[in-house]
Amino acid sequence: MNSKVKTAQNEPEGALICIVDDDSDVRDSLSNLLRASGYRVESFAGPDEFLACDAADAAACLVLDVRLRDANGLDFQQQLVDSDMTIPIILMSGYGDIPMTVRAMRAGAVTFLPKPCDDDEMLAAIDEAVARDRARRAEASIAATLRVRFDSLTPRERDVLGLVAAGLMNKQIAGHLALSEITVKIHRGNMMRKMEAESLADLVRMAESLGVRELVSRYNHG
Repeated sequence: MNSKVKTAQNEPEGALICIVDDDSDVRDSLSNLLRASGYRVESFAGPDEFLACDAADAAACLVLDVRLRDANGLDFQQQLVDSDMTIPIILMSGYGDIPMTVRAMRAGAVTFLPKPCDDDEMLAAIDEAVARDRARRAEASIAATLRVRFDSLTPRERDVLGLVAAGLMNKQIAGHLALSEITVKIHRGNMMRKMEAESLADLVRMAESLGVRELVSRYNHG
């Protein structure tokens, strides 16, 4: 590796980067570079070691060699994709070609770097991967919070949520659910409070994020 080392930005605690490469010299060189740049690092000789490590779920990025002693990095990347493990991956190889690069990128790799890797290129790729992971975890946190709120709703409040998201007025909802309009207003108020929605538009966005579509489809096609 060559070029200068820069400091990882916006990561005061240091994001965790995992390295999978069967060459100990490469692992050591990359580890030193990343630690000097403010990251935490765990390194492994192969995929099995990585998967057996508790730190795998906390990793913000996986730097993965294609040609491993007992495995193929591209196959392992696909294995992670198929298992819904969404860690951002940077692939690297001293024997890369266009088909290999295309396969890696189609499977969602951040980038494909030739070995020996340039320090600046590697650090730029790590920065991008960490940013992707941060955004993914933020979205997952929001989704989990919305699910907790949704689970707190009564079955009738969920019915009202689905129909409100479909664009129905209180009178229409009352007719569809065989309720009085005042009852619908009460359910709607309780539902808005539990979902912590600041406006109707906010509520509709939450419903879309949760995938609340069953009642909408039933109403439109019933």
